[in-house]
Amino acid sequence: MRRALPYLWPILIGLLLAIALLNAFPRLMGRQAAPPESPPPEATPTAQTVERPAPTLREAPPLERGQGKVSYAKAVDQAAPAVVNVYSSRVVERDSHPLMSDPFFRQFFGDDAPSRQRMLSSLGSGVIVSEDGYVLTNHHVIRGADQIQVALRDGRETLAEVVGTDPESDLAVLRINLDDLPVIELADSDQAAIGDVALAIGNPFGVGQTVTMGIIGATGRSHLGLNAYEDFIQTDAAINPGNSGGALINPEGALVGINTAIFSRSGGSQGIGFAIPANLARNILEEIVTQGRVVRGWLGIEAQELNPELAASFGLEAPTGVIIAGVVPGGPADAAGLQPGDVLLEVDGRPILDPRQTMGDIAEVTPGNDLPVTVVRGGETRQVRLKVAERPTPSRPLSVEENESP
Repeated sequence: MRRALPYLWPILIGLLLAIALLNAFPRLMGRQAAPPESPPPEATPTAQTVERPAPTLREAPPLERGQGKVSYAKAVDQAAPAVVNVYSSRVVERDSHPLMSDPFFRQFFGDDAPSRQRMLSSLGSGVIVSEDGYVLTNHHVIRGADQIQVALRDGRETLAEVVGTDPESDLAVLRINLDDLPVIELADSDQAAIGDVALAIGNPFGVGQTVTMGIIGATGRSHLGLNAYEDFIQTDAAINPGNSGGALINPEGALVGINTAIFSRSGGSQGIGFAIPANLARNILEEIVTQGRVVRGWLGIEAQELNPELAASFGLEAPTGVIIAGVVPGGPADAAGLQPGDVLLEVDGRPILDPRQTMGDIAEVTPGNDLPVTVVRGGETRQVRLKVAERPTPSRPLSVEENESP
């Protein structure tokens, strides 16, 4: 036993050291150390109390779930008889053989080259707005037509004469000679609001008079590139080819606008249609009937919009105004000494924020009146007065290859 004691002491000392290490580092045996005790509640800092009144909120009234309008038949009965179908046709000369369009072969026949006639037809709609027989429709519906026929809802048909057209707003005025004509009432389109119910009446695809319903989705739509002067009412009432020139009415059956165009990738309605407001149509109707044309003010300039880079190059702090890119020889701007490269900043004291809006403002100035403008040339601001002239009517030749439908 005594001989074994020298060997037991190192073993006992090793066991004691191992026990001490395991107690000090419990992870060596796979055990987790006990979490530290949480501080007493009084050791946790208290949040500072903020004295502030409760926010004032606007309480909505209880939702009214009364019975809504279930039929617009009365409005349709009032307006639909005044919406007509418009059929226009024109005769075009075409060579009887493709080779006849070649000057080499044509020289053998001269002016006696064989040709044949082709009848092109167009379909649209119109609205009777006067007991005198005046009908509003779109310019593109009757453009270039040799003959225009109007069919009423009651079955009567007659030929129509063109009183006048306004290509820049895409409106045209026809006249028919019939007795006891149904006439639509015109609403104040300035009162049309987003969310109002709207009904579109026309002859889509030639299937016959059709009524569709939607709401007014926007007013004052412009910058669409459809017309020179744009102030459209946007609606999601279905508008398709053949509806052009038809009526957009309110739930009382009054005319709110003349349906004109759609935004579509397929050619059919995709819920975005545009109508010319009734107030604009009324003004153009009166000018065409009383004067034979629409009279607009004109400065004789070709304008280009400013962007931040161009504005900086002209030393302007903000991209307001337009660059005069061209001046029509003999026009008001040319007579006043304006030059290409001038920057037009103000018209009649109003800064140019929207070039299209400014264009419309100039158009409303009576020709012959003086109009003060502010321009910048070479970093120098100048005040110039122009004598407004009458805007010339644009003319565009009609291609025989244009689509036959409006």
